[in-house]
Amino acid sequence: MNLMEHLQPHVYIPLKIGGIDISITNAVVAIWIACFLVFLTLTLAGRTGRLVPRGIQNFMETLVQFARQTLVVEILGEEGLAWFPFIATLFFFILYCNLLGLVPVFPGFTPTSNIWVTASLAVVVFICTHAAGIARHGIGRYFKNFIPGGLPKGIGGIIMTGFMLLIEIISHIARPLSLAVRLFANMTAGHLVILVFISMIFMISAFITPVSVVMAVVMMAFEIFVCVLQAFIFAILASIYISLAVHAEH
Repeated sequence: MNLMEHLQPHVYIPLKIGGIDISITNAVVAIWIACFLVFLTLTLAGRTGRLVPRGIQNFMETLVQFARQTLVVEILGEEGLAWFPFIATLFFFILYCNLLGLVPVFPGFTPTSNIWVTASLAVVVFICTHAAGIARHGIGRYFKNFIPGGLPKGIGGIIMTGFMLLIEIISHIARPLSLAVRLFANMTAGHLVILVFISMIFMISAFITPVSVVMAVVMMAFEIFVCVLQAFIFAILASIYISLAVHAEH
C-alpha cells in the first residue's frame, strides 16, 4: 500500500495549452470546492441578518469578528482595516482547504498539502507586503529602510551596509518560504499519520483494528485543531509582515 498516493494529485481531465499543463486534478477540484464553500457560508450568514444571531450566522460572525480583531486590528490598528478582506479571505480559504482534506469523499485531497498551492499563497502575501510598504512610503524610502541608520562611514560602513542589506534581503525571501513550507509540512504530516493508523488494519492484522480506529479518531480530532491553528498562523504572519512593511522604521 502506497500511502503517499493519497497525498498526490490525480488527473481527471488532462489539458495542455502551448506546452503548459493545466490539467484538472483532484487538487484543482478541491480548491474550487473550498472557494465555493467560503462564498456559500459567508453569503448565507450575511443574508440571514438577524438582530440576535443564531446558527450559522452566529458561528460565522464569531469567526469574522475574531479575524477582524485578532488578525487585523491588534496588529495593523484601525487604519489597517483596509487589509481585513484580504487577511480574512486568506484565513477562511486556508481553513476550508485544510478541513476539506479530512472528508474521506470526493475529491479526497487537501489542497494545502501541495507545496505549489502553499507557495502560491505565500507569493501573494509577499507581493502584497511589499506593495503595501511601497504604497505607504514610496519606493525609494521603502527600500532605504532595508538599511539601518547609524552605520559608520568609510570602507567599514560600506561593508556593513552591504552585509546588513544582504541579511535583510535573505530575511524577506525566507518569509514566503517559511509560510509555504510550514503549512505544507503540517498538513502533509498530519494526514499521513492518520493514513498510517488506518493502514495498520490491512498491513498488520485485523485484531489491531480497535487500536487503529481509536488512534485514527484521536489524530483526526487533533488534526482539526491543527487545521484551524495553521490557518490562523498563516493569516496572522501575513498581517504581521504587512504591518512591518507599512510601519517600517529603523
